[in-house]
Amino acid sequence: MTPPMPPAAAPASDRTTLWGVLGIVFSVCCPILGIVFSVLSLLDARKVNKPPTLAYIGFAIAALNILGNIVWAATGHGFVFNRR
Repeated sequence: MTPPMPPAAAPASDRTTLWGVLGIVFSVCCPILGIVFSVLSLLDARKVNKPPTLAYIGFAIAALNILGNIVWAATGHGFVFNRR
C-alpha cells in the first residue's frame, strides 16, 4: 500500500507577488503603471513582512525605461517634428 498523500495546500491570496509581477510587466511597456503596481507591492510587502524584491525590480525597470526614453527623445530619435 502506498502512504496517504498529504492534503493539498489551499491557494493563498498573495497580493504582494501579484502586484510585484504586474509592476514588472507594466514597467516594460508603461512605466507609470509599473511604478503604481510596484508601490502597491511594496506597501503590501511591508504590511505582511515579506521581502519587497519584486517591487524593487519593478522600480528599477521602470526607471531604466523612463531614462532610456528621455535619452532617446533627447538625441532626436523620438520626435518626428524635429526632422528637417
